[in-house]
Amino acid sequence: MPHLPLSADDRAAAMRAALAEAELAHSSGDVPVGAVLLDADGSVLALARNEREKLHDPTAHAEVLAIRRGAEARGDWRLTDTTLVVTLEPCVLCAGAILAARIPRVVFGAWDEKAGAAGSVHDLLRDRRLNHRVEVIGGVLEAESGALLTAFFRGAEPTEL
Repeated sequence: MPHLPLSADDRAAAMRAALAEAELAHSSGDVPVGAVLLDADGSVLALARNEREKLHDPTAHAEVLAIRRGAEARGDWRLTDTTLVVTLEPCVLCAGAILAARIPRVVFGAWDEKAGAAGSVHDLLRDRRLNHRVEVIGGVLEAESGALLTAFFRGAEPTEL
């Protein structure tokens, strides 16, 4: 089943769910990044947040965990009709996982000018040399996503935002 178009309201609602998940990362000392994997009909297939500190796992990025959970729920590694919504532009690790899972669309909040791989530093998700390219929609609730990260790195509690 092909993935459905997401309206601006649908993207914002999914990003709010990702932001709520990101806020939960604070308790384990993880960088507050949240991800929501949507099924073709827009329903939530998986939720995740950064858990590198919690799991002592350098690959436990929100996107990777959402992809793992979605694939497990589906019983298939091919997530060809899904949309991944994440609060921060995916890094190279996460872009590789997105490409490997054949996810056709990524929606993200804040741009990552240091490590982003969806258009800022690198553009792996739309690299024409690869066999799969991803539709990328950036800047959804960008201010909210950026504020959560800024507060974390300044040592503020999520409720202080």
